[in-house]
Amino acid sequence: MNKTKAEERIKYLREKTEEYAKAYYDDDKPKVSDYEYDMLMVELRNLEKEFPEFNSKESLTRRVGGHVKEGFKKVTHEVPLQSLQDVFSLEEVRDYVYKINEKADELGIENKNYVVETKIDGLSAALEYKEGKFVRGATRGNGLVGEDVTNNLKTLKTIPMELKEKIDITVRRRSFY
Repeated sequence: MNKTKAEERIKYLREKTEEYAKAYYDDDKPKVSDYEYDMLMVELRNLEKEFPEFNSKESLTRRVGGHVKEGFKKVTHEVPLQSLQDVFSLEEVRDYVYKINEKADELGIENKNYVVETKIDGLSAALEYKEGKFVRGATRGNGLVGEDVTNNLKTLKTIPMELKEKIDITVRRRSFY
């Protein structure tokens, strides 16, 4: 693909992914399946990698989609809740493991353990505990600012209201059932 075609395609993909992200995150009315959206994002990410001169910090490959909704108290995340990276092949898993091993070797980390699980699309939240007690829960929102949904989360039996240890910790939880 030449640069002109790549630039046109990148522009189109950015517009479509923005449209679909708004429909999904802000309007709660998805226009395409998760798989279709993911494939557009993969194509966009690959084109941006191949043609870095067209990179933009506004691209959804560089930030999280969605906006904080009105009516909820805003919560600024201490550590950003970034989007999880999708992989669609064993080759992509191998590449990821290679990068992690390189970094671990660079840092002198010898014992490397991995946990791999199927990504389940849906609600993601930060659960905040102080001295082992659940004090606040917030949606991911745009990754930097989410919505306080503490009272909603307190109704879920799978979320412990108190931990065994009296520690201060924020836990990211991705599925609620």
